[in-house]
Amino acid sequence: MRRSLIPDIVNLQAFECAARHENFSRAAEELHLTQGAISRQIAELEKQTGLTLFERVRRRVVLSDAGQRLLPEVKQLLVQSERLMIGAVAAGKMTSSLRIATLPTFGAKWLVPRLSSFLATHPDTALSIESRSSPFSFSEENFDLAIHFGQPTWAGATAAFLCHEAVLPVAARNSAYRLRQDINLIQDATLLHLITRPKLWTDWSAYHSIPLSNAYQGPRFDQLSMITSAAITDLGVALLPTYLIERELRDGTLMSVLDNPMSTENAYYVVRPEKKRAQVGAEQFEKWLIGQIETSSPPICPKG
Repeated sequence: MRRSLIPDIVNLQAFECAARHENFSRAAEELHLTQGAISRQIAELEKQTGLTLFERVRRRVVLSDAGQRLLPEVKQLLVQSERLMIGAVAAGKMTSSLRIATLPTFGAKWLVPRLSSFLATHPDTALSIESRSSPFSFSEENFDLAIHFGQPTWAGATAAFLCHEAVLPVAARNSAYRLRQDINLIQDATLLHLITRPKLWTDWSAYHSIPLSNAYQGPRFDQLSMITSAAITDLGVALLPTYLIERELRDGTLMSVLDNPMSTENAYYVVRPEKKRAQVGAEQFEKWLIGQIETSSPPICPKG
């Protein structure tokens, strides 16, 4: 790392503020500095980068092309710096901290409702839960653990099996009652589809030996949460992971059309970076996750 290229955070703040106001005087007022101090800080940044960041137009200053290219990254860096300090303050006197990445729907519908049991036994752990929809670089994002759906492959990390995914065909109450009387009526039903899994209904058809001439027909959505809402409003029949619809099945908002879950080809995994394999907090969280799966009743997703 070349320290001569590490920018002064104060200079970056001056640059971002002046760019936002297009005025050095207003930037000075916001940062409680003099206009001369703002000018000096921006001049230092221009000298360090070798770029002209502003152009003078009448009484305003406007970003140059180089300044426009730099501004988004400066904003991101300032946000990350603020987040770093807030996290440090939030951790306070906690003995450990744990930063976890989870799939958005899995996190909201399954993980968060169960977190109280982990915090009850680990009260001195500062938790940070963030959503990620796809694999990322652990070297670039400082997570301690991730919950992943797919295959057990992740660069620079090891994946431990958590559970298979099980899906159920569900519908709003009246439609479900009718289909439960004769499952073959599903041939005439509107099927709801997840864009990223276009063959899911075909797989279900083969698994249950129930022919579906309409297996590829029906509205398509890119989020499980939207398919859930569509099924609740009686737009059609949806194949949904059992963990996602626990509450809806309990309160009768949704009912299963056929009480025989199908396991999909992918599974859920706990992923930890190889460089942090010795971290005690992440190991404890992994064991807790597996324990939650094993003790769920009814099972949330099958172990095998």
